[in-house]
Amino acid sequence: MCGLPGAGKTTYAMELVQRGYVRLSIDEVVWQRLGQRDAGLALETEAFDRLKEEVRREQRQELVELMLAGRDVVVDYSFWSRAARDDYKALITNHGCRWELVHLKADRTTLERRLEARSSEEGANSVTVNKALFNRYLSSFEEPKGEGEQVVMQSST
Repeated sequence: MCGLPGAGKTTYAMELVQRGYVRLSIDEVVWQRLGQRDAGLALETEAFDRLKEEVRREQRQELVELMLAGRDVVVDYSFWSRAARDDYKALITNHGCRWELVHLKADRTTLERRLEARSSEEGANSVTVNKALFNRYLSSFEEPKGEGEQVVMQSST
């Protein structure tokens, strides 16, 4: 999956879990290791980025193990760049498996409303995204086009 914060990636992934998929989420593992809200604030940016990269490497290996075991897996990441998406597609194909790229989309008003509501919740999937960070995400997200993506438009609910 790929999409901006608030697009519904985790909700979509949890629906797949109900159907028997294994879900991999960097955010949840980082949350567990740091054990607190706004986990990124607990470490300097560089240390937080190193931790996220460590978890990403671990989960990449876990993905390979799950594929070899014949399990269905949903990778609950944002996949901001085409390069990252292409990297995972190659990994999956090279292990004889099939990938699906689901791009979850919602309009800006919906995304902002969801992020506002999420900021008052607790848990790994409720990390606060302030306006400046949200604008940075908007400008840096490489929307998939012609990558074999399935687009799922999220309503304003």
